[in-house]
Amino acid sequence: MRIVGGAWKRTPIDVADSAQLRPTPDRVRETLFNWLSFLRPDTAALRGLDLFAGTGVLGFEFASRGARSVLLVERDPRLVERLAALKARLDAKQIEIVAGDAMTIATRLAPGTFDVVFLDPPFGAGLLLPALERVRALLATGGLVYAESGAPIEPELAGNLGLEVVRTGQAGQVRFCLLQKNGS
Repeated sequence: MRIVGGAWKRTPIDVADSAQLRPTPDRVRETLFNWLSFLRPDTAALRGLDLFAGTGVLGFEFASRGARSVLLVERDPRLVERLAALKARLDAKQIEIVAGDAMTIATRLAPGTFDVVFLDPPFGAGLLLPALERVRALLATGGLVYAESGAPIEPELAGNLGLEVVRTGQAGQVRFCLLQKNGS
């Protein structure tokens, strides 16, 4: 696994051997960041949240491409150690790492704080919809949510959550989409 673009392009990311981890593939990240650069070309002004960080590849990729700040949330202490080591190795001052339960931490964050939120919760854990409900309030005007899941997020469901599906894709059995806060 490696960072595919930006200042830290080609930097390898150590991936722990864990059944819970499904790192976002390079080509999916390339697609995602192409979408983001088209929709929000002001990357240097953007604040990001990687709520279920895991390897941290989404958050580090966003920081590599110039994001102002990125908050990584991870509950597994082994993964938090790896994230901290990568942050230190890259001298990534714009990255903050918080250890703890993603859903609990999301309730403590200030509304309107983030421009881009990355959601890649463990598949089958039933966390995607509750996480989408919580992060909508965390989005700033024009805020975007990237979500990965085993099934597509239907536009009607997104609408009921106050979000609009703006882009979708699929890689193997993984569905991914970019959503925007309604009224943005």
